[in-house]
Amino acid sequence: MQHLLDAWQFQAGQIAVRKFKGQDGVGKIQMRVDLGILQMNATGRPDGKKPLGHPSLLEHYEARRRDYGAKHGGNHDDFALKGEDCMKLQLEALQYHHRSICLLQLNDFAGVVRDTERNMAVFDLVSKHAETEEMAWALEQFRPQLLMMHTRAAATQRLQASDFRGAVQQIEDGLNRIRSFYTENEREEMLELSDEIRSLEAWLEEIQESRPLTPREKLERALEEAVNQEDYEKAAAVRDALRDLKE
Repeated sequence: MQHLLDAWQFQAGQIAVRKFKGQDGVGKIQMRVDLGILQMNATGRPDGKKPLGHPSLLEHYEARRRDYGAKHGGNHDDFALKGEDCMKLQLEALQYHHRSICLLQLNDFAGVVRDTERNMAVFDLVSKHAETEEMAWALEQFRPQLLMMHTRAAATQRLQASDFRGAVQQIEDGLNRIRSFYTENEREEMLELSDEIRSLEAWLEEIQESRPLTPREKLERALEEAVNQEDYEKAAAVRDALRDLKE
């Protein structure tokens, strides 16, 4: 192991990640951390375990919730997660979070979307069924960070497909969800202080400034230039083109 660490030096402030196929034929991800190398499976539960015969603890507790509902006429309201249950789910969610960071570094945006959506399901389950608000908040407080990661990955997928309008919509939706989180939890002061909001707002502005213009926007800009230059013949022609342009 020491020769691996010597060949892959840790550098503070940098995220060093690599992906490869293990001897078992399963895709693996490694992250270099200060105390060694963190290794995880690229898909499924990161540590490769199947707790209580399920792909993950989330599936286990979702199955318990379904069983509870089946025994109570479809009513899940009184289904409860104890402190130990919440802690186990939080620790498992942390595994997926670490992998999301690695996948983001590897530009595997589909994997980030997959893992962040999975963790949001954990947050929703714990938020609804934790025995106490304190238990729920221990996980819920990280929702803005989770939403930001999901938004960045989903919007980047849109950008890669040259869907600038879709990317803008993804970012705006993510911002609205983060703002709603702070408002619903009576933390309005974070609307101005949140690093997640400021980061997404800056990215949104960057995309809006750099995106290609639509045919209508090009004509509108040409019209403005023609009017400013008092080229009214050109302005009239552009107005006609705008009128004839199909949405």
